[in-house]
Amino acid sequence: MAGPAETGPVLVLNAGSSSIKFALFDAEFAEILSGMAEAIGGASRLRIGDDDQDLPLIDHRAALKAILKALADRGITPDALRAVGHRVVHGGRKLTAPMRVTDEVRTEIGNCTPLAPLHNPHNLAPMEELSRLAPNVPQFASFDTSFHATNPSVATRYAIPKMMETKGIRRYGFHGLSYASLVRRLPEVSGEPLPSRLLAFHLGNGASLCAIHNGQSIATTMGYSPLDGLTMGTRSGGIDANAVLRLVEVNGVERTKAILNHESGLLGLSGGKSDMRKLLLDPSADSKFAIEHFCYWTLRHAGSLIAALEGVDAIAFTGGIGENAVGVRARLLRGLEWLGVRTNPDFNHRNGPRLHSDSSKVSVWVIPAEEERMIALDAVALLEAE
Repeated sequence: MAGPAETGPVLVLNAGSSSIKFALFDAEFAEILSGMAEAIGGASRLRIGDDDQDLPLIDHRAALKAILKALADRGITPDALRAVGHRVVHGGRKLTAPMRVTDEVRTEIGNCTPLAPLHNPHNLAPMEELSRLAPNVPQFASFDTSFHATNPSVATRYAIPKMMETKGIRRYGFHGLSYASLVRRLPEVSGEPLPSRLLAFHLGNGASLCAIHNGQSIATTMGYSPLDGLTMGTRSGGIDANAVLRLVEVNGVERTKAILNHESGLLGLSGGKSDMRKLLLDPSADSKFAIEHFCYWTLRHAGSLIAALEGVDAIAFTGGIGENAVGVRARLLRGLEWLGVRTNPDFNHRNGPRLHSDSSKVSVWVIPAEEERMIALDAVALLEAE
């Protein structure tokens, strides 16, 4: 097979537990095509552009083959690709920057599987299959944890003894690709230099905050896993460790995992709704309480990160809720008025990008999440550096 195209498109793959999202970017990093193989192993289907078809996809390798065939049918064969970039959820202690995928890197991603058992094996599968199907196409990995590698040890260390039984138990943080993209995009959107002290809200079904000082993460709300921190769509967020141990005593480990990861958060509080859009349309007391719980704990954690930053110069929202939930943003910004935040309601109703009024002491922005584009940028930067 011919070598990779020097100016061809970049394919980005984002493999989840039962899906592979993909996006294709041109030489100017404009997205030219996207889609998803979903419900892998079940009633699977492939969406690409405007086409949507049921396909039997037994596993992630089969899903990748189907994606590559669909691209080839559109004239985009693997040898036409400049590079392939992969999102990897967990890089552990060693994989703390984007890097080219080699046998050693794949081994280390596999070694991190105990830290992200629902994600890393599925992140690996397309890499391995692609290396077999198109060995000449350069592959690169970007890690959701690596943006937080700059956190000081006082922020990442739990107050537990160093021993074999606690090896690897520390705060890692997640949503790093979203935050890295936000740091890149905010100066482009605002027309101003990146603020020194930036409080970033990534709010979606999974939600976290990040304290960003001079472009680097110094604290974040997610910890050892994406379960910690804010109230989320189906995840509990922060909960006392002894309460977790009690749940394990009563329900066992697997059932407790299911409760905390898939049946809690907004879903558990509202009695059945995890989607913020549906909650905002529902006048019931349970839904109102779930929204207030989400906002209250987001503000509680925001106060903690503002303390880590020793103040704040700017606030930025991203993620599905952060970009689109006007009422949630308004509630959060009211709770931050003590900082000197003043919101322009018209700007907020238009979803930004600027939200602050002229009298605000803190600038406030909405920055669309561009994780796939960030992965493509990482891949090309590494390729050109080589």
